[in-house]
Amino acid sequence: MLNRPNIIFIVADDLGFADLGCYGGREAEFGPVSPVLDGLAAQGLKFTQGYANSPVCSPTRFALMTARYQYRLRGAAEEPINSKSKGSTTLGLPPEHPTLPSLLKDSGYRTALIGKWHLGYPPNFSPLKSGYDEFFGPMSGGVDYFSHAGNNGMHDLYSGEEEKHEDGYLTDLLSHRAVNYVERMAPGAAQGSPFFLSLHYTAPHWPWETREDHALAQEVKDNLFHLHGGNIHTYRRMIHHMDEGIGWVVDALRKTGQLENTLIVFTSDNGGERFSDNWPLVGGKMDLTEGGIRVPWIAHWPAVIQSGRTSLQHCMTMDWSATMLAAAGAKPDPGYPLDGVSLLPVLQAEHKEFARPLHWRMNHRGQRALRDGDWKYLRVDGCDYLFNIPNDERERANLGSRQPDRLAAMRQAWENWNASMPSIPADATVSLGYSYKDMPQR
Repeated sequence: MLNRPNIIFIVADDLGFADLGCYGGREAEFGPVSPVLDGLAAQGLKFTQGYANSPVCSPTRFALMTARYQYRLRGAAEEPINSKSKGSTTLGLPPEHPTLPSLLKDSGYRTALIGKWHLGYPPNFSPLKSGYDEFFGPMSGGVDYFSHAGNNGMHDLYSGEEEKHEDGYLTDLLSHRAVNYVERMAPGAAQGSPFFLSLHYTAPHWPWETREDHALAQEVKDNLFHLHGGNIHTYRRMIHHMDEGIGWVVDALRKTGQLENTLIVFTSDNGGERFSDNWPLVGGKMDLTEGGIRVPWIAHWPAVIQSGRTSLQHCMTMDWSATMLAAAGAKPDPGYPLDGVSLLPVLQAEHKEFARPLHWRMNHRGQRALRDGDWKYLRVDGCDYLFNIPNDERERANLGSRQPDRLAAMRQAWENWNASMPSIPADATVSLGYSYKDMPQR
């Protein structure tokens, strides 16, 4: 019988659906943007109908951590959590809530988060309070890649719950830490129990800085949204830096004999932002159109996944958390039943795709969505739409007036689901870093 796998959950930040070569992305002037991830997809399983739990970062991370709809937790109603919540006792991931790392830890896994947390600030919240043995990274939503300061100007790089000042380009610091962790967890170097590593990059999130852009840290220190800068060339280089680092981690797994039985899952926390490529989708971060929620999903596990497969299975972030628990043989807490559904049979090619209705809602613009089979119900700014996604991935041909019964049925299905979730609190905030005054509408 196969031993329980090591698990590495890699999450990019604001990566667009078509930013990677294996999802149709174009080459940059320096060549392929994502050769390592393209290789993992070619040697593993690529999902073309996979989604994030939210079109904005911290709500998706609540779902990732709990394998449940994020709407069940107060902190996830923030779109997203911002630095003003520092000191809050409610706007974060409650330490008493079972999590993916805590459940894996209880079943014998060693656990670490290297990278972005964005689920509340110490002393009330932290990765170490939610199941991780080790943590290295920023607590907030975005930091400068060189000064490691957040949008409030405060230094934000931690080791455990203590501030850690360390020179270097953040993407590379995270990659090198991940390599070190893999090496320390290798058989013979450690106790031999499997490990779970969350490798949550901030790339390619603003500010728009490559390894060579150290001077920009001073320029953007008062506004990390970097509204006056950036371009597709810098953006692609930032993705390439992340891809290189993932290659270092894969090489470390290979050299330590751990690659064969390590499940590597790669995705983004939401759809792309200013410079991303979402083709053929429209919209992006903060939108429930496809460009805001459909994201790359790559799974690589040589011992289990047949090479070169592509799946049309509908799934979202919390399903992958449930999948990892199933792969590890870890049991959910019966007091907190999962909303996520395990995809392990899909990874094992035991059967083809299964029906998986997916629901979303956003305080921002009163958005709501339901993907059920080929069909999608969408509301934005009080307008209801019905789209056949395989025929119209750009969501341009509203079929609501042609099929009013289907629209009504899907609207009611969404209402029934929404009634099972807590309401959006009246004091929940929407934080937009920029508006149409800063750049034209998509």
